[in-house]
Amino acid sequence: MARAHAFLVKLIISFRRHKLPSTSAPLFLAVVLLIQASLGDGIAAQLTFLRTHGHDIINERGETILLRGVGLGNWMLPEGYMWKFGRDGDRPRRIEKMVADMIGDEPSQHFWEAFRRNYITEADIRRIADLGFNSVRPALNARLFLTETGPPVRVEEGYRLLDDLVAWCRKHQLYVIIDMHGAPGGQTGQNIDDSLDDQPRLFMDTHYQDRLVDLWVSIANRYKNEPAVAGYDLLNEPLPERTGAAAKYKHLVEPLYQRITRAIREVDSRHMIILEGVDWANDWSIFTKPFDDNLVYQCHYYCWDTPAVVKNIDRYVRHRERLNAPVWVGETGERDGGIYWATTAYFEANNIGWSFWPWKKVDSANAPFSIRRPQHWSELVAYSQGGKRPSREVAQAALDELILNLRIENCDFFPGVVNSILRQTPARIEAENFGFGGAGVSYHVRDRSTKSAHYRPDQSVKVTAAKPEQRSSDVYVTLSETEWTSYSIHNRNKGTFDLIVRARAPFGAGVATLVRDGRSYPLRFESKDWTELNLGKAPFDSGLQSLKLEVKRGLLDFDWIDVR
Repeated sequence: MARAHAFLVKLIISFRRHKLPSTSAPLFLAVVLLIQASLGDGIAAQLTFLRTHGHDIINERGETILLRGVGLGNWMLPEGYMWKFGRDGDRPRRIEKMVADMIGDEPSQHFWEAFRRNYITEADIRRIADLGFNSVRPALNARLFLTETGPPVRVEEGYRLLDDLVAWCRKHQLYVIIDMHGAPGGQTGQNIDDSLDDQPRLFMDTHYQDRLVDLWVSIANRYKNEPAVAGYDLLNEPLPERTGAAAKYKHLVEPLYQRITRAIREVDSRHMIILEGVDWANDWSIFTKPFDDNLVYQCHYYCWDTPAVVKNIDRYVRHRERLNAPVWVGETGERDGGIYWATTAYFEANNIGWSFWPWKKVDSANAPFSIRRPQHWSELVAYSQGGKRPSREVAQAALDELILNLRIENCDFFPGVVNSILRQTPARIEAENFGFGGAGVSYHVRDRSTKSAHYRPDQSVKVTAAKPEQRSSDVYVTLSETEWTSYSIHNRNKGTFDLIVRARAPFGAGVATLVRDGRSYPLRFESKDWTELNLGKAPFDSGLQSLKLEVKRGLLDFDWIDVR
């Protein structure tokens, strides 16, 4: 593709240099258009290498690129929770043992080849791009690239899978962030890195570090001239605090990062190097000062509090000032649409890109796609929890069905999840997900001396948890006379949508307006019970749309605005 673009540029230069007669111009233009059409997307859309520039990530045209992607978990490094498995199937090696025990060694080998060949295909990548994401973060297991015992021997399957992924992403204009999720020996001592014995062996035995360095050099040498690769995420979530691993070994992490980076720079001077803190990527006290001029610092962000809370990210913003480098959220998700909307908006308001985790998993409604649970899957789940082993025939049938079900065309799609992540129409805008511009920009309240007790405790808007004992982010906003909150939503294509507002008037009639890009819609609620008020059809232009809820009289509890 790059050579074809270069040929087209040379053709244009040649035409100008040789000053061909004007009568040749129409023919020349026709040739150029035919060549450009054959290239698919235009020259302007071609991916270029990314690099850091202060707090930003930019491309070779000097444009700021905010990486907004999805994580390709469970593909090259299966995680038991995405299969609904218990402890005996919580990580790749244990799932592999389960499968082999159930159906035999040779059939299990065929199963895994089919699993990895079908879990992520070009159809997945095409869909990711079509939905509006611009990047993917594949989670790698070192065992697919390098043998685990004895002298290290290259394993070709991992490289083939990664080559295919990069080629598909190049074609569909997505960037790839290569994530070392399971390093040789294991960097966490947990199931997520396919740990052998729940110890972070990577930091306990230097020969594992040697293998990791060599593996990264091999990957970097392979993709050093590939602009579709955004960068190298050196280690996923090293050294958790709760096991004591961080306290013992965290002093070794930055020196290891420096060693890997030096080795990569011997073969690849262009790609970004992405560094995660210890303790699930979020303890950045290990970072002294940047040791390379193309570093990105990564944290992970999950909101698992009960009731739901949008957690503050000020400490990462302060580190960004200190390090003068971009911050990126490499994982976020695993909750519900309300939190997804709030968190990606929060990141972007602070010039921070993100990657949603994960793209798909078995029987779940909180990711973009769900793999349908095969028949008899519950018997495999029970076996992973220490129960009876299913018959070979039952297990084989369930695994064969899984292979069919995990293809994207056979998965269940949840557009509400995607639209919440990307904050785009059609969608439900939860009232508590007003903007992050602060007082006078995203909201106005008369009393700014008190903070919200729930959800967004750093804001003065009153947010109440409907069921504080539950994990759900089921909350609402209370506004009184003259108070307002504002919202933004993206609309990809010009069209017409119904506007519906859900609210209640706890102390008698309340009057408000919904203002959408200059047009006011009157709202009147008289019931103490939740009421949905349909405001009718509203035309939306393409691009960013603004909405504002303002109380004119009385007091109202607002739950959500539907744009559908």
